[in-house]
Amino acid sequence: MTAMLGELPIWKLEDLYSSPTGPDLDADLERAKADAEGFAKDYEGKVAALDGKALGGAVARFEKLSDLMGRIGSYASLYYAQNMADPERGRFSQNVSEALTDIGTRLVFFRLELNKLENADLAAKQKDPALARYAPWLRDLRVWRPHQLSDELEKALHEKHVVGRVAWSRLFDETIARLRYPFRNEVLTEPQILDKLSNKDAEVRRDAAKSFGKVQGDNIAIFSLVTNTLAKDKEIEDRWRKYPRPQSAMNLGNVVEDEVVDALAASVKAAYPRLAHRYYKLKAKWFGVEQMPYWDRNAPLPEHDDRVIPWAEAEKTVLDAYRAFSPELADVGQKFFGTGWIDAPARPGKSPGAFAHPTVPSAHPYLLLNYQGKVRDVMTLAHELGHGVHQVLAARQGALMADTPLTLAETASVFGEMLTFQSLLKSAPDKSTRKAMLAGKVEDMLNTVVRQIAFYDFESRLHMARRQGELTPDAIGEIWMAVQSESLGPAFTFDEEYRHYWSYIGHFIHSPFYVYAYAFGDCLVNSLYAAYQSGQPDFQAKYLEMLKSGGVKRHKELLAPFGLDASDPAFWDKGLGVISGFVDELEKL
Repeated sequence: MTAMLGELPIWKLEDLYSSPTGPDLDADLERAKADAEGFAKDYEGKVAALDGKALGGAVARFEKLSDLMGRIGSYASLYYAQNMADPERGRFSQNVSEALTDIGTRLVFFRLELNKLENADLAAKQKDPALARYAPWLRDLRVWRPHQLSDELEKALHEKHVVGRVAWSRLFDETIARLRYPFRNEVLTEPQILDKLSNKDAEVRRDAAKSFGKVQGDNIAIFSLVTNTLAKDKEIEDRWRKYPRPQSAMNLGNVVEDEVVDALAASVKAAYPRLAHRYYKLKAKWFGVEQMPYWDRNAPLPEHDDRVIPWAEAEKTVLDAYRAFSPELADVGQKFFGTGWIDAPARPGKSPGAFAHPTVPSAHPYLLLNYQGKVRDVMTLAHELGHGVHQVLAARQGALMADTPLTLAETASVFGEMLTFQSLLKSAPDKSTRKAMLAGKVEDMLNTVVRQIAFYDFESRLHMARRQGELTPDAIGEIWMAVQSESLGPAFTFDEEYRHYWSYIGHFIHSPFYVYAYAFGDCLVNSLYAAYQSGQPDFQAKYLEMLKSGGVKRHKELLAPFGLDASDPAFWDKGLGVISGFVDELEKL
């Protein structure tokens, strides 16, 4: 297989630091510590008395320090992701995390004191250009103001974070990384066994699904303990901070109103029958059955393109699709190849799935893939490259304002996927290939929209149920089975081991309620892509401008140039209509 894929790129983390024991890393940790002490000495207890120019200078110093600490933390995180089963890497990551937490404790006062300023006082200070340039960051910081606790409590929560949520997350990660799944005469890692679920051989899919479910079931007690503990931890903090519901903190962080997320979730759930139920009924018919076992959800069609796609071809396919849309977009994407910015091979212990780590504006992003040569892997490359390009373009906003709210963070990635898919679809040689490609795209969209909203529904029910007391593994399994049946519809049968399939999804652990961002991004991109296809003037220029904005503008401002508004319920129906249209076409084929 490796020979067929060609030479796969691996990260060059030396762009950040020479090694975990390098003098450059030690020097930066010492510098961060000294700078934080100096910053606290100069400003603690004095923020209110600063004029606009001096406060602007303080924020600039805080930003520079944030970039330095972000670089150190990114290195530790990426080094750990390369082999999460290695205890030495785990120890190094934990030690760096603890050191950064200690340094960060000296800086907690700054955000707290900024949020204590009265609106009129802050507005007066912002008349000075030195502070005015940070207006978007201050605006987003102020949304936390009603939920801020006392200085002492905020510092205590900050210090304890590393032995609380972070430690439980690490336990989850290392447990998953060490699990091995027996498969016939092999022993596989999590990404390898899950890859078998899209194998064209039904027996392979069945055996892989059974093995995966059994191993997760054998370890369900630990996953239940982690989930229960983190849900309770979140409930306690939410109560102290007076958040109205479990989702509120994530929505505030995403700079999106509760009502907008409610409208999205309601629209998708109402569309379950015309999207997932209808498509999977069609798929069962193609397979010649009334109902399919759950392991056939991602089964390829008989016409499916199951050739192995070498890395060089994947690179060319994605960059050509980007270039046909915008040469500037492709030029940024080109920077990721041949430079050590991508880690592609699947290896034991390596972080599963795929991600784009933005690191900090003074460095460059890193992409992690587990590339195994499937068409789906090419789409994953297109997706993560979209994130990477977005992160490069937004870096000009600086360490405090480059981050995009999660609701818009999936825009460039999903748009990049759509560009790549449409490019591949145009070159489909015949009707049956086109059908298989359309089906694959519909399944990806259902996985992004329907499945992620089902995940969001699962989390919502789980967190509310946890408020009544600890949940047994069976109780969590019941919630999981209910949302899966509702979202996927009557075309599936579920065996007993499927009750444990909630337990491998890292988003539930690392960032509760993140998952709706995928559905938000997919529906938003569908609406954006429709605007592009309709020949909207200067679309490419507007699109690149949107990516370059980073976290400076909110979704309403960013979508206005395209004539789109996410607070309008019809907006979501337009996005869902694109998926429905693809299913219509498949019914005709």
